[in-house]
Amino acid sequence: MKAEFLFDFGSPNAYLAWKVLPEVEARTGASFDPVPCLLGGVFKATGNQSPIQANANIPAKMAYEMLEMRRFIARHGLTRFQMNPHFPVNTLLIMRIAVAAKRGGLLPSAAAALFAAMWEDGGKMDDPAVVAEVLSRAGLPADRLLAAAGEADVKADLIANTERAVARGVFGLPAYFVGDEMWFGKDRLRDVEEALAR
Repeated sequence: MKAEFLFDFGSPNAYLAWKVLPEVEARTGASFDPVPCLLGGVFKATGNQSPIQANANIPAKMAYEMLEMRRFIARHGLTRFQMNPHFPVNTLLIMRIAVAAKRGGLLPSAAAALFAAMWEDGGKMDDPAVVAEVLSRAGLPADRLLAAAGEADVKADLIANTERAVARGVFGLPAYFVGDEMWFGKDRLRDVEEALAR
């Protein structure tokens, strides 16, 4: 059964889910295929918006969302997480880099570096110079990945991933598929694991 993890580096919940996925894989024997998608493109196509925007006039709901995040962080010991001071960050460049990295078999290392820079180190991840430094520090070919991010076929792949996700019912990220069945959000990982166990 194919398992997929659809993500954008700009989502704090995608980072939190990504950190927990190895535990799910270890318990189930599954291997998630990471699929870079552009969250802004998903929102635009579906008429959705971020929780911060959607809950701006519902302070109790926003407070509860933050409580659930703190509970998740405590449950999984994700003590390095911090909100990025530049949030929201335009992730177009680093999502294209994710596509290029996946093509070259470098996505696990690139995702680790870029997620950490975004949600642990507070990097300004829409700045190409910062991105290059993050990639180089991780031992990745920064110049090659940055150049590849500007190539038409890489741009087209990210658009195609995003459009395909929307066509399958995705309205936000992170999202997961087990076969053709979809789940959304970090709080559905237990359900995803149950489906994999079945």
